[in-house]
Amino acid sequence: MMIQLHLQQKLRFPPVVKSHGGAHSFKLMPTVVAASPPPPSKFIRLSFKPSAKPHASRLLLCRMNRDSDMISQLEIGKANEKRGSHKQVNGIFWILLLNLGMYLADHVFKVSWIKTLYLYHSQPVWYQFITATFCHASWSHLSSNLFFLYIFGKLVEEEEGNFALWIFYILTGVGANLVSWLVLPRNVVSIGASGAVFGLFAVSVLVKMSWDWRKILEVLILGQFVVEKVMEAAQASANIGGGYAMQNVNHIAHLSGALIGVFLIWLLSSVPSSTDDIK
Repeated sequence: MMIQLHLQQKLRFPPVVKSHGGAHSFKLMPTVVAASPPPPSKFIRLSFKPSAKPHASRLLLCRMNRDSDMISQLEIGKANEKRGSHKQVNGIFWILLLNLGMYLADHVFKVSWIKTLYLYHSQPVWYQFITATFCHASWSHLSSNLFFLYIFGKLVEEEEGNFALWIFYILTGVGANLVSWLVLPRNVVSIGASGAVFGLFAVSVLVKMSWDWRKILEVLILGQFVVEKVMEAAQASANIGGGYAMQNVNHIAHLSGALIGVFLIWLLSSVPSSTDDIK
């Protein structure tokens, strides 16, 4: 598209001619005369032609959009990798639900066969050493065990995984019940997850031992609690008599569960790994 503009215009003032002769006088006034068009070389041409290439700002905008899309995709990929690499904590919740379900079946719905899962010291059955770790006598008994199971069981599962949590729970619980059966009188009935809880106490402290200051702080916080509870259990276990029978608390299971947890960690640490064999 081409636009031509004539930008020159002149006013011409011819000389004023006055005449006073004769009967009439006249006066010539200036007139406006349009100037002649300038030569073609003096035309101002304004041309507007569509550019074949997109504007630089549009290119920059498109490039920024593509870069932002790529960055967002990279960020999403990193988030997915973090979620994939992070260990999912599921085992402790199944253990908590199993303990809670056994309590409801026993004390709320009054399922009679749940009583057969208790550990009767007079006539024990092999599976009772396992099932007794999921049974509880009262709500306060269950509530305290669920609280500490969640705290220390979650720590163990985060460090060692789901399978290791179940192994530590069952082995420490069964070991605590076995020691209780060997030590306590035959008229005793053992139930509760306390032996497994104390075992997870010890395991959670030992698996976090490291030179990292965060790990050291966790060990100090957890360790002082575990040591205090183990010492209380040891002092109570030294009085296996009438006073102990009236307490209805199996401190033997507490102490033995913690010691079995320590033994398991020592046993696992002494077993050479495949990387050590390669070296």
